[in-house]
Amino acid sequence: MNPELETRLRAAGLDPQAVDGLVRTALAEDGATDVTSEPIFPPTATGRADMVARQAGVVAGLPVAELVFAILSPEAGDGLKVVTRVEDGSRVAPGDVLLTVEGPLVPLLRAERTALNLLTHLSGVATGTRRWADAIAHTKARVRDTRKTLPGLRALQKYAVRLGGGVNHRMSLADAALIKDNHVAAAGSVTAAFTAVTRPGLHVQVECDTLDQVREALAAGARSILLDNMSIAELTEAVRLTGGRAELEASGGLTLDGVRAVAETGVDYLAVGALTHSASALDIGLDLTGAAS
Repeated sequence: MNPELETRLRAAGLDPQAVDGLVRTALAEDGATDVTSEPIFPPTATGRADMVARQAGVVAGLPVAELVFAILSPEAGDGLKVVTRVEDGSRVAPGDVLLTVEGPLVPLLRAERTALNLLTHLSGVATGTRRWADAIAHTKARVRDTRKTLPGLRALQKYAVRLGGGVNHRMSLADAALIKDNHVAAAGSVTAAFTAVTRPGLHVQVECDTLDQVREALAAGARSILLDNMSIAELTEAVRLTGGRAELEASGGLTLDGVRAVAETGVDYLAVGALTHSASALDIGLDLTGAAS
């Protein structure tokens, strides 16, 4: 991998080798040959193309798209040269050129769909997250993602959430403890589950469905509480009961239309699984601007 690109991926909080493996898996889905482009263009044909935003949003995943072209470059002699035109995380408008790629035409066209699949999806995640973040910008609350991510794409989706102004929750089950309703049911109580899990240095969050459970969690020493499917009145009372002794995260059934009222209760975080599991792709296209045989 290009050392400069590897450095950029690391700076974005991504594992270059993991991203490389993901991109290669995606490219492999397209098979070993392109039975459309290869008969039309000779191996010496070159071209130039721009990736262009078709709608307004937040762009995310430009280094990943660039890696798609870089991986195919060894097949193309001199390789594909990519110039990014905007920074990852930028707000873009329709017609904005995001990157330009130039070089052998067949591998350029071969890379097109994989690069767009990744870029449009990640940009969709970032754009959706930005809508939530903007809606609560007047409060102290932050929008936070969940583990409801697409298999294999968690690191990239959570990267896109960060670019959209959101905050990451745990990346895996090993990062932090989250005591949910099934854990409480199996352990017998919030206190029993919390006591069993707690150890020095481990962040422990307790999911509470009722205000009585909030009281129990606080009495047990919980410093992070997930308020699940509570009304505005219940959230407000939970904030009063807690009195700053624990961070509070609202979860369950949150909508963009109603997020302002939830954030104004005084909670610290809003858990929104839809940021990743229901993201709409941002419309981005690749336009060929020049070709030579």
